[in-house]
Amino acid sequence: MLVDTNVLVDVLEDDPAWADWSTRQLRAQAQVHDLLINPVIYSELSLAFESVEALDKVIESLGLGFQEIPRPALFLAGRAFVKYRREGGAKANVLADFFIGARAAVLGCGILTRDARRYRSYFPRVAVVAPK
Repeated sequence: MLVDTNVLVDVLEDDPAWADWSTRQLRAQAQVHDLLINPVIYSELSLAFESVEALDKVIESLGLGFQEIPRPALFLAGRAFVKYRREGGAKANVLADFFIGARAAVLGCGILTRDARRYRSYFPRVAVVAPK
């Protein structure tokens, strides 16, 4: 299961509104799935760290695996972005959520996130674990 950046930031920053939910979900999902991140999530997390080594240490301590983004997922991310633009989306660059959602779709795994809207809209076959 890919773990979205927002869930990891909740835990790492002890977010008062979301840390409990995110921690519970990480523990629950780890019981039944390998927890994974991809290069996009890694890059987003890097904003909070001073070094690669510090980030890698936290990733390891959380038991997260790392998955590259293969070409079929990159292609799918681009196609999702085209659909987004045709539906009136204003962003000019492919959004991080599209790379994450496409990777989950190609890998055949779910996504643990607090923001399920784009995943559900553009990757409807991907299982999403999110707050109700």
